[in-house]
Formats: sequence, structure tokens, C-alpha cells
Amino acid sequence: MAKLIMVYTSMTGNTEEMADAIVEGIKEEGFDIEVKEVLDADAEELEAYDGILLGAYTWGDGELPDDFLDFYDDMEDIDLSGKKAAVFGSCDSNYEKYGAAVDILIDRLKEIGAEVVLEGLKIELAPSNEERETCKQFGKRFVQSVVATEQA
Repeated sequence: MAKLIMVYTSMTGNTEEMADAIVEGIKEEGFDIEVKEVLDADAEELEAYDGILLGAYTWGDGELPDDFLDFYDDMEDIDLSGKKAAVFGSCDSNYEKYGAAVDILIDRLKEIGAEVVLEGLKIELAPSNEERETCKQFGKRFVQSVVATEQA
């Protein structure tokens, strides 16, 4: 069975709500996933997993949150070739760059060899009930992408 990990950060709880709904979708597909807040995770751990989900809100004018910076820098030294990945985060349309943290993390994952299997999931602030369902479906599609590769 595929080994999955999610590493995320949340300041106001919006990204955490997304993470919870994504995990719910993954579990409905019959899979387990290790979930860690970014300050409790090491980038090199990612190499031990088949599927990697990263979640971060966008800070300021389009930056990663401070608590994600060390992890992001440490990702530069790992190789995720053959790994499947996806990224999600809460966003705020009051800023010029909408959900830039999601895009920054997708770019880094690609740089270090991961195959990003889903378009980044960006939700405006806190997810509505409908958007929670979107998050669950994101989790289900992610698992299906990882499993399809394992069976190929």
C-alpha cells in the first residue's frame, strides 16, 4: 500500500480545515496518511513516502509563511524522483498574488523531481461546506493518482 504524508502549516485554521477535509477523502478511499505540521517535520522524511501533500497559506504579498521557510530551504537537498505530490492552501484575494505559496511549493517539488499530479488547490480563506467537499475530492483524486502509478 502506498505510503502517504501531508506536511502543512496553518495560522488561522483555514489551511488546517482544508487539510482535515483532504485527509477525510483519503481515508474514505481506504488509505492512511501521516499528517505533520511543518515545524514537526524534516524535509528529508519526504523521500520515504510515495505520495506527498504540502499545505500552506500565502503570507504577505505572496510569500511562504515563516514556519515553512526552513523546510522549503531543506527541500533543495532531497530527491523526490518517482514520487507523486500535490499542494493546497488557503488564500486571500485582497493580495496581488493569489495563493502564491501554493505555486512556490509546486515549483520546488518539480525542481527536486516530484511529479505534481494535481493542480494546486486554492481556497479563499475558510472553506465553505461546498469547498470542504472539493477538498475531500482532492484527497481522493490524489490517492487515485498515486495508486494508479503503483499498479502500472
